[in-house]
Amino acid sequence: MKLYSYYRSSAAYRVRIALNLKQIEHSIEPVNLLKKEHKSTEYLTKQPQGLVPCLETDTGQFLAQSGAILSYLDALYPNSTLILPDPFQAAKMQSFVDMIACDIHPICNLRILNYLTEELKVDSEQKLIWYRHWIVIGFEALETLLDKTQYCFGEQPTLADVYLIPQVYNALRFEVDMTSYPKIMNAYQNCNQLDAFMIAKPENQQDAI
Repeated sequence: MKLYSYYRSSAAYRVRIALNLKQIEHSIEPVNLLKKEHKSTEYLTKQPQGLVPCLETDTGQFLAQSGAILSYLDALYPNSTLILPDPFQAAKMQSFVDMIACDIHPICNLRILNYLTEELKVDSEQKLIWYRHWIVIGFEALETLLDKTQYCFGEQPTLADVYLIPQVYNALRFEVDMTSYPKIMNAYQNCNQLDAFMIAKPENQQDAI
């Protein structure tokens, strides 16, 4: 498998973590968003939205969107599933995941932040206010869903951790005060003790600047 990735993309970061957790043999093909490589004709034939990540399967098929990619990987490798067996707990975990994927990430990602500064002429401080506002609202809710376990939902990493860790990484990069979220930070610190998460970190990617 080949993953088209940008080192700071939290969506690509999720897939890198999952590939590592499942120990799936793969290669990483960097796509430089700053150089607009994602808008090239060649890349758009693979991912029509011009976004990362994009997964190229062993049969040469292309799959976009991190959620779809993660579902595909979990179906393909069910012995190392990231989904909880109990139906209610699995649904609760999915609710947690959706808060990140649907409510936090879409309004805090690079496309939105660039639009704020380039089109709406928002300055750097106002951009930070925007970012921190939505992160705080989201993290306040996420914190209430977690128990005092080693990872988000128990003693093994799940899909919730795959989504949470990249979002926390970005929050720390934007200097969000995390002292009000001890359970989130507990999961973050424990996950980053594992090779699967460490190898996937942005600074450990070949295209890291």
